[in-house]
Amino acid sequence: MLGYIPSPHTGVVDLGPVQLHMYGLTLLVAILACIGLTGRRWVAQGGEWDLVTRVAVWGVAFGVIGARAYHDVTSWNEVPTPKWQGIFEVWKGGLGVWGGILLGTLVGAMIVRRAGASVSLFMDAVAPGLLLAQGIGRIGNWWNQELYGKPTKLPWALKIDPAHLPADPKYLAYSTFHPTFLYELIWDVVGVLVLLWIGRRFKTNPPNLFALYVAWYCFGRFFEELLRIDPAHHIAGLRLNAWVSILVFVAAVGYFALHERRPRRPQEPKRREPPKPAHSMTIPKGRVR
Repeated sequence: MLGYIPSPHTGVVDLGPVQLHMYGLTLLVAILACIGLTGRRWVAQGGEWDLVTRVAVWGVAFGVIGARAYHDVTSWNEVPTPKWQGIFEVWKGGLGVWGGILLGTLVGAMIVRRAGASVSLFMDAVAPGLLLAQGIGRIGNWWNQELYGKPTKLPWALKIDPAHLPADPKYLAYSTFHPTFLYELIWDVVGVLVLLWIGRRFKTNPPNLFALYVAWYCFGRFFEELLRIDPAHHIAGLRLNAWVSILVFVAAVGYFALHERRPRRPQEPKRREPPKPAHSMTIPKGRVR
């Protein structure tokens, strides 16, 4: 081979008595990137940065719960033993993006609604940031040497240590595989640029930019699933997440097409309070006592 992408031999960095889990650190960087991009977009529309922070705190917390729950339910055999402990060991990998986006979005929408702001506008504001976070988060798979693709000898192939090779004997003769983490990272970053361009160039009905984000991610994720070789449930020859990608993509595109035909209504990041009636004050004539 002319070249390959090396993999780190460990996902843990020892800093004296402190162990730094690079998977978790990667997720933290992804979250901060999402907050930064979303905050700038929301404030530019007249919103408040404080709301972005509150949504991030609650959305991320419940997003991680949803992502881990999705992984535990759909990939129970990959949960470390003992199971009662392994279901919580997020730092060892295993987050299902579908569960994370679903629960995180629902909780985030509740926070926005309670703040009296427009949920639709906020969803459009956060869409590019979420896609950016998903792309950066995939670097965590590189640290853990997980979720790679089929064997390949391409110059950008990913070198995998023997300890992280698939259990299937047919892969034991290979050492380099498709870097699906890199493919998704590139796809997501390109998607961020596309969403930002569409948001500036066209006027869509909120939250249609969020629908485009979902459709963009699902389209790329489908082809990624065709490459991945990690254990997964199969239905009619396709991996479970490939079917999820198809169904969610169709739903997102259908929602965009139908919602875009509706008349556009002006929206504001913050609901304005109705003006209070002016009270006239009659000043009595004569001396003020």
